[in-house]
Amino acid sequence: MTQFVARDELIAAIPSLRAFAISLCGRTDQADDLVQDTLVKAWGNIATYTPGTNLRAWLFTILRNSFYSQLRKRRREVEDVDGVHSGALFVEASQSEHIRMREFRSALGLLPEDQREALILVGAAGYSYEETAEICGCAVGTIKSRVNRARRKLAALLDEELGGEADSAPVRVEQLASAFR
Repeated sequence: MTQFVARDELIAAIPSLRAFAISLCGRTDQADDLVQDTLVKAWGNIATYTPGTNLRAWLFTILRNSFYSQLRKRRREVEDVDGVHSGALFVEASQSEHIRMREFRSALGLLPEDQREALILVGAAGYSYEETAEICGCAVGTIKSRVNRARRKLAALLDEELGGEADSAPVRVEQLASAFR
């Protein structure tokens, strides 16, 4: 089918499509939007239309399917005129995460080099104490001690920077690992 013939037939079907859409929607503004969506979908998929078959029936099928798809979508939507539902949903501003990460990296930089190295290898890189001891050329007990001191010092530094808001628990491995991603 040539594009000109298809375009002319699409235009000729608009009044019938609009009448059908109004009967489905009950509102002319929604019906006009539905007809427009139908024509856009039809034009975009005109290559799938089989010439010689009923173009109007094809268009009505697209319109009907679009209407029911929109109806199903609207049923899943939550009406929240007064904003109560959306007020309960919030995401903490990402700036605070960046600030915390900057504070974490700053505190990590204040650790003695041997403690920072042990903490990074065990916490961020995921090496075992034994592997870290081999990498650093010292005893396993020394690595455990360095990691423990580093965690406590880091927790204390973060507690100072956050004005006493930090947990008294040692620094979590997830925090350390995320600092180097």
